[in-house]
Amino acid sequence: MSERPPPGEMFVQSLARGLEVITAFDAEHTSMTLSEVAGRTGLSRATARRLLHTLRELGFVRLDGALFTLTPQVLRLGTAYLSGLGLPQLVQPHLERLTALVGESTSAAVLDGADIVYVARVATRRIMTVGITVGTRFPADATSMGRVLLADLAPQEVDAYLAATPLTALTERTLHQPDALRAELARVREQGWAVVDQELEAGLCSVAAPVRDRSGAVVAAINISTSTPRTGSLPEDYVGHVVAAARAVSDDLAHAAR
Repeated sequence: MSERPPPGEMFVQSLARGLEVITAFDAEHTSMTLSEVAGRTGLSRATARRLLHTLRELGFVRLDGALFTLTPQVLRLGTAYLSGLGLPQLVQPHLERLTALVGESTSAAVLDGADIVYVARVATRRIMTVGITVGTRFPADATSMGRVLLADLAPQEVDAYLAATPLTALTERTLHQPDALRAELARVREQGWAVVDQELEAGLCSVAAPVRDRSGAVVAAINISTSTPRTGSLPEDYVGHVVAAARAVSDDLAHAAR
C-alpha cells in the first residue's frame, strides 16, 4: 500500500482513531475483544479501550461480556452520505424497471478507494455465497461495476490504484495481472460497458454500464447479475438493457442538477 501523506494542522487524531476502530469491524470480524481491536488498529489497549467505551456511550458499539460489536447506529454515518448524494432514491426506480424487464438482480454502486460500495439494489434471488445489501463492498477490479468505474480514471490514477492494491485471484478466471487489467479497462472505456464472468465468484456473471453526471464524469455504475448461463455467455440483450438504463439514470442526474 502507498504511504499516507502526513496529516495537516487541522487533522484531529482522536476522530481518525475512532473511525479506525469502527472500520476495524467487518464481515469476518463482527465481534471482537479489546485486544483484537487493538491488534487490528495498531492502537494501544488503553487507547482502544477509551475509544470503544466512547463509541459505546454514543450508541455505535455495544458490549456483550468481553466482546464489542457495532450497532445499527453506525448505519447513520453511511445514510448521511447516501442521502446527500441523492443517487439511491433516483436510481431505485430504474433498477426496479430493469429487473422487471430481464428478471435478474440489479444493483448500483460507487467507487470508494479500492472497493465498490453498493448504494441501491433489487434482488430476485440469492446468487452469491454472501448476501448483498446496500453498503456491501467488493474489490473493484474483480467486478463489472468496479471496472466501469476504474475505466473512467485518468492513467495516473489507474497506476496509483494498481500500485496500492494487490490483485487477488478470487477464482481461476480472475484477472490478477496489472497489465491484463489495464488492457481490460481500456476495452471497457472504449465500448462503454463491462462484463465479468466468474471472476468474483464461481457461477456469477454480470454486466455493468456507467452512470454519468452532467459534466460527463462517471459517478456510479449499475449492473445486471445472474448465475452463469448454460450457453456460457450472457444474453445479448442484457448489454443493451443495462446501457439504456444507465443512460436514463444519467439523464435524471443531469436534470436534477439544474
